[in-house]
Amino acid sequence: MSFDGIVTRAITHELEETIQSGRIMKIYQPTDTELVFTVRAQRKNHSLLLSAHPSYARFHLTKDDYNNPKEPPMLCMLLRKHLVGGFIESIEQVSMERIVKFQVRTRNEVGDETLKTLIIEVMGKHSNILLVDEDQGHILDSIKHLPPSQNRHRTIMPGQPYKLPPEQGKISPLDLEPEALLRKLDFNAGKIDQQILRTVMGFSPMITKEIAHQAKLGGRRAYADAYGDVRERILNHDYEPRVHLAEREQFYVFPLHSFSEKVETYDTVSGMLDGYYSGKAERDRVKQQAGDLYRFLKNERDKNKRKIKKHEQTLKRSESAEEYQRLGELLTAHMHMVQNGDSEVTVVDYYDPDQSELTIELNPNKSPSENAQNYFQTYQKLKKSKQVVQQEVKKAEEEIQYFERLIQQVETAREQDIEEIRDELREQGYMKKKPSYHGKKKNKPQKPAPESFLSSDGTLIYVGRNNKQNEYLTNRMANKSDIWLHAKDIPGSHVVIRNDDPSEDTLLEAAQLAANFSKSSQSSSVPVDYTQIKHVKKPSGAKPGFVTYDHQQTLFVTPEASFVRELRRAAKEKSKES
Repeated sequence: MSFDGIVTRAITHELEETIQSGRIMKIYQPTDTELVFTVRAQRKNHSLLLSAHPSYARFHLTKDDYNNPKEPPMLCMLLRKHLVGGFIESIEQVSMERIVKFQVRTRNEVGDETLKTLIIEVMGKHSNILLVDEDQGHILDSIKHLPPSQNRHRTIMPGQPYKLPPEQGKISPLDLEPEALLRKLDFNAGKIDQQILRTVMGFSPMITKEIAHQAKLGGRRAYADAYGDVRERILNHDYEPRVHLAEREQFYVFPLHSFSEKVETYDTVSGMLDGYYSGKAERDRVKQQAGDLYRFLKNERDKNKRKIKKHEQTLKRSESAEEYQRLGELLTAHMHMVQNGDSEVTVVDYYDPDQSELTIELNPNKSPSENAQNYFQTYQKLKKSKQVVQQEVKKAEEEIQYFERLIQQVETAREQDIEEIRDELREQGYMKKKPSYHGKKKNKPQKPAPESFLSSDGTLIYVGRNNKQNEYLTNRMANKSDIWLHAKDIPGSHVVIRNDDPSEDTLLEAAQLAANFSKSSQSSSVPVDYTQIKHVKKPSGAKPGFVTYDHQQTLFVTPEASFVRELRRAAKEKSKES
């Protein structure tokens, strides 16, 4: 994983310089695994995020906003009781491990000074956040409990003494010089990067592979130099925070030449971590919350795909309708040649230029006239079924497009967007409506809230995150002269620039948003149409969110998530100022 002992050292050093000696003003617990502290330091408020998320565990300063529950969880209330008003005396990494201790000096109920330690352990699914009473020497509480039945060597429960995780027998790079490392490596055994990983504390596979890449399979000296360069950076806190942009992004505090050369650089380690993780944990929560909804939408889409396959078989049969009409007419013309009880008759095919003979099958239990009528009836039935089936195919195709749009919206949804999608499905009759309890006061429906962004020149841009927001934004919120954008011919969000003559930069940034919030968010050179709102229309009887438009022009952009983060952050900062 990217968040190794080196990244831990880098962010710890940054926090020492920014919030050490600061006062804890507020504590929130937005989710089961995350805590947000407001720390007043250097005449400024800082938001410190601590996360024990199984996939996104980390700690850093954040500029993101978090939705907090109306009632704070028990752990949050305990932390407020013991830490709010206290001062952070020290922030210390345990050797080069992914464990950091925040020592907080505060006062208890009777006014006596007391020392509490807040500990974060960044260890994947075993990550944890604990509050330890230094005077008593025991755990007050933690985000995750670990009873003796699960781990008899290390119990994490209130009242139990705090023990560090067992050591792995590795050596800290702060103490291990290059020559000493060489003596521990067996160059005949190969896989030097894995040997370094097993030897050096705090190193991840990412940095050991980078050392091997720098050494370029050279001799002992090349490995000593490559390791020595990394060690010097660690000792001197020489960091260059960056995210390597590729299909699978990677962040690190040093340049990684073995990864993508396309990078996004940051001024601070917190900025890098905030940029990389922003929205990832929320997307994970939304994915869990909307799992049943996502499956429902996929099932409905696939059901319509199966319908079309079935209808296509009927259409194939209906292609022979004209043949039945021809047989009926030939049989009528040759009625004098047919006797009751005949099972077939051979006639001259007047429709064939060569006047060839044709054998027509008959039902011996029917009269010649009834056989001819049977062919005409089959013709009429197939002809009518073709028209009906074509309408059904068109309807199924529209349903598929509708569910494709909803699937795309769920894939990019925020927590607040999911319920609006459910409401829409209830209104459209796809899901059962919520039972209404007699006598219970109904909540007043809230207006849809499209997400706002701020372009680099200060122009407001709005993005609808579901059909309700798309329709509200396009049909009610926007002015007729505002510029409307949408990814061309694919499911995506409606985007509106609140300006009738935006700058070229704003137009490109809005196109970036349209591409990012579309089904082609992972593609390159995505076509995005734009036109004025007055040229956008919703056809009568169309599904929610579906529109037609004209007078459009087209831009081509390659979606980059960094654009979304920058424009979203600019809007939030503008909102705070006002």
